[in-house]
Formats: sequence, C-alpha cells, structure tokens
Amino acid sequence: MRLQDTLTRGLVELPPPPGPIRMYVCGSTVYQRIHVGNSRPFVLGMWLRNWLRHTGYDVTLVHNITDVDDKVYLEAEKQGIPTRELSDLATAWFFDDTDDLGLGRPDIEPRATDTIPEIIEFVEALLERGLAYVANGDVYFSVAGFSDYGRLSGAKLEEMMAQEESELKRDQRDFALWKSQKPHEDAAWDSPWGAGRPGWHIECSAMAEKFLGEEFEIHGGGNDLRFPHHENELAQSRSLGHGFAHIWMHNGMLELDAAKMSKSLGNVVTLRNVLDVWGREALLVFHLSGFWSKPVDFDDDVMEQAAARAARFRDVFRSPHEPAPEGAWERFAGALEDDFNTPAALAFMHEWRDHELLGRALGVFGLESLAEQAEAPADVVELAERRQAARSAQDFDEADRLRAELETAGWEARDEAGGYRLVPLR
Repeated sequence: MRLQDTLTRGLVELPPPPGPIRMYVCGSTVYQRIHVGNSRPFVLGMWLRNWLRHTGYDVTLVHNITDVDDKVYLEAEKQGIPTRELSDLATAWFFDDTDDLGLGRPDIEPRATDTIPEIIEFVEALLERGLAYVANGDVYFSVAGFSDYGRLSGAKLEEMMAQEESELKRDQRDFALWKSQKPHEDAAWDSPWGAGRPGWHIECSAMAEKFLGEEFEIHGGGNDLRFPHHENELAQSRSLGHGFAHIWMHNGMLELDAAKMSKSLGNVVTLRNVLDVWGREALLVFHLSGFWSKPVDFDDDVMEQAAARAARFRDVFRSPHEPAPEGAWERFAGALEDDFNTPAALAFMHEWRDHELLGRALGVFGLESLAEQAEAPADVVELAERRQAARSAQDFDEADRLRAELETAGWEARDEAGGYRLVPLR
C-alpha cells in the first residue's frame, strides 16, 4: 500500500504485512461539542486501521484527547466553571458522539493531562541539549537550532513569526514547550520551572512517543495542523534524534456553505447535530465520497446525495443476489491500496449486486447495517399473503387495494419469481 506523504510531497510505500503499522492521529481539543469537521480524521483513522488489518497488518492506532489548552481555560472562564470540570464533560461528549459513528474505538486514547510526567521529561531533554531555554517560568523551543524547520508545512517566515508573540522569546519563531500559570488559569501542574502546563505541541510528541516509540509509521490529522502544530512536533522530536513519523497524512478540511446548511442544521454544525439530523450511515457515506487529502464541500445537498447513496446500498440487499464479475474485489482493493482512494472504491461498490461481496466491503467502513434486513411484522405479512392470493385469483382491484394498505404501513411487496419480497419503504 502507498500513501501520500506531506513531508516528501510524494507517495510512500508501507512496509509489507504484517508491519507493524503504528499510527498516531491528532484528536480534538475538548471544550465544547466537537464540530462535524473533527469527525473526518477520526473516521479516516479508523477506516485505515480496519483496511490494514483486513490485509494482514498488525496495527496500533493512537488517537489523543487535548484536554489542556488555551481554549479550555477561556471557555471554562466564560461559563464560570472549573477547567477540569469542563474538559471532563467535553471529553465525555467526544466519546458519546464518536461512539455513535459506530466504528468502535482507537486502540489507545490518551489525555494530555495523563501524560504530564512524560512531557516534563521531554522538555528537560531539550533543555539539556541546548535546544530550549527558560524565560520567566516559560520554556521555549529554539527554532534556530533545527535547520529543517518549515520543511513539512512550507510555512513562510511571516507565518512563523506569528506564533504567540512574546517579549520573553529570543526569536519570535520560537514556540512554548511549557507555560507558567496565568492568573485566570485554575489548573496547573508542578514542574522544575514552576507551576504551569504544557504547550500544545509538546503534548502530542510526548503522547505519540509514549505509546508508539520514538519512531512510527503514520501521523495523521487535519490539514490545518500542518503549521504550526505538526511542524513543531517534528522539530522538537527530531531535534532529539528521534525518527518520529515516517508518513504524514493530512486530511482535507470540510468546506461549509452556511446558506446551504440553514434548512437542516442552522448555524450549529456539531457532529452531534449532524448525527441527529442525518444519521451515521449518511455521514459515513459522505466521508467515503471525498478523497481523503482533498477539501470536501459539506452542505444539505451533498448530505441528501449521501443519504440517497446509503439507501441504494440498502436496496441492493432487498433485491435478488447477482454474482459480481471476476476480479471485482481485486479492483476494489486496488483502489484502497493506491493512496486509500475511497471515492474509487465507492464507485466499484455501487456497481455490485453481489450481497456477499458488498456486505464485506461495507464492513470495512462500518456500514454493515446497510445489509441488515428488517423483519416484517405479522400483520404486514398477512396483508402481503392476501395480496398474493388476490393476484393468483386475478382479482387485481383487490390486489391493488391491499398494495395500498401495505404502502400505508410502510412496506412494499416486490414481485419476483416464485413469490414476493417484503421491503420497508423507509
């Protein structure tokens, strides 16, 4: 399998099975219900793990929770509640909402606040090598000491200078590894430099290396994290001689058209709201339809299209099985092996009427439910039997009347060789 790598700007081959493949995906900062856009890296990470395991790889997926950050402090202050209370509540929301995607859980989901000792140890190692410096209780990474800085993101000098301006910095490109406690911050941890809390970037380096080691195969996250977050992760880890991630997968962002969302979701586009309005199956089919590394439009129109596609898959299992042509699975697999091309895989799936093959493919993406068949209640079966008897007696008026009754009850009797098949209309 080969995947597009942001660092080299090219396709990189994974080692042959069984690997191992160790994956780290940057998760959400928990201070409110997560935006639907935050579901994209979660879904892609889970799907890629499923596919790699399906093809014989030993895979470990780490998806972190950022539960200490400026946004958490500011939102807690705004709501007038303790920071830890807010982050615990928002973490529970994150688990509830992503559980409802029906994809299972990553193998490890560390919280930044549970990794404070490893973070402090990481900062101390950078200080010992002269790669960082202490300034009035803060600790900063010295960007000038890492010659490859900017290679991952291609960030320009003016972008680098815009990182949290501070008079304490020796170079405005430098970034915080540890931040001293501020008056409005009600949660802090002891450190050799005084009470405070970690900077955002060091959290992920520490969590990734704690659970996957100093070198691992894949680092994922949204394209908005290329700079400064991932650039800084790479700098602080490789400055210590750690290989860190071999492949950087940056997924494209959701592009929302507020005007086109108004009729279904209004201005609230949280994952919870999307799941409640459209359901998990339509959302997963939507994610399948967009190439993972490209931006994807998100509005009512595309969600209606995704819901219709999900319905077409369900309808395949309500119709007679037709064997797929030889090589069908291999073409599907080839699309996924070539940079995880889910739109191409989706197109192949829509060609199939093979129940076994389609069910197997849907299972890769957590969509097995589309193959499930609802069992008609006894009164509906009785109506269908009476309709069948009327047809046999050539009493077509009565058959039509009973067909209308079935439709009112939400069912259709599809005539086929040897009888009929009951299919729910919704």
